[in-house]
Amino acid sequence: MNLDLFDFDLPEALIALRPAEPKDSARLLVVNGDGTLEDRVVRDLPDLIGPGDSLVFNDTRVLPAALRGVRPARDEQGRDVEVDLNLVERIDGASWRVLARPGRRLKAGDILQFDGAFEAEILGGDENGALEVRFSVSGDELEAALDAHGAMPLPPYIARRRAADSQDRRDYQTSFAGDEAESVAAPTAGLHFTEDLLDRIDAAGAAREKVRLHVGLGTFAPLKEEQIKDSRLHSEWRKLGAETAERLNRTRKAGGRVIPVGTTALRTLESSLDEAGRFIPTSGPTDIFIKPGDAVRSTDALMTNFHLPRSSLFMLVCALMGTDVMQAAYAHAVRETYRFYSYGDACLLLPERA
Repeated sequence: MNLDLFDFDLPEALIALRPAEPKDSARLLVVNGDGTLEDRVVRDLPDLIGPGDSLVFNDTRVLPAALRGVRPARDEQGRDVEVDLNLVERIDGASWRVLARPGRRLKAGDILQFDGAFEAEILGGDENGALEVRFSVSGDELEAALDAHGAMPLPPYIARRRAADSQDRRDYQTSFAGDEAESVAAPTAGLHFTEDLLDRIDAAGAAREKVRLHVGLGTFAPLKEEQIKDSRLHSEWRKLGAETAERLNRTRKAGGRVIPVGTTALRTLESSLDEAGRFIPTSGPTDIFIKPGDAVRSTDALMTNFHLPRSSLFMLVCALMGTDVMQAAYAHAVRETYRFYSYGDACLLLPERA
């Protein structure tokens, strides 16, 4: 598959560095299956859904997974090295896979110190440049240390332009996040939902359901040729509960629409179907890769933010709507100066129903 088909030009000025205020005032581009477009705002969503529809949210919680620490000098002639660490994947209660800068200054056996409060020992690395570290605290104590000393793990295209701050603690977390702080990136379509908007969705008669997928930094990683060839992405843990699955099946049977909020919710649903297309309870890792040519069976619509060019997520929306339709929609968004990516505006994708 030629990645050039999924490329587009985006002016850097359209990359949002902060969310809209209030969050539901973000713009919403409605993309219909026939290619027609409507310029709306997120707070219009209750007018676009109705009784019998089910919105499906990813309620994962983002961990303050960005740490700044120091690798002390190895000898009297050496110097301390400041280190930026991003947690990527939990291994056990005390150990994580991480990305570190400057990685070339680190080696197995080094100790990293964080504000004199806790430490991490580097155990080794892998062929992709990630390190394995073991913290001096574990479990709830480690989570408390990260909460006290970590920062929100902003995506690279924001982190390159500004540092995370206290405002991101509020902005980069959904209002309905659950109790498991495991994600190292936010399910960003869910960031638009204020309590007022959720109340208006309820008043419109639509149901709200929750699934959980712990988002990894792999969501921002460039696609590799072997991933396209193998039709598999980075693995992420997800869960669809039995009662939720049954309610979604009833929604479908009654003629209602299942509408995931975000690609992580869609990937959870699409990887939780049986051969007959019914939702089934699921818990565990998924590396599903949805791309043009694949049948998308789990959804009747999708609310999502604007995605990076040449990314698996842009390929996903092209699979749902058609590449030509999405390229035209993104070109319109650029002309109309929509704000892109994690803190940007949103799309509501409405494929033609069979």
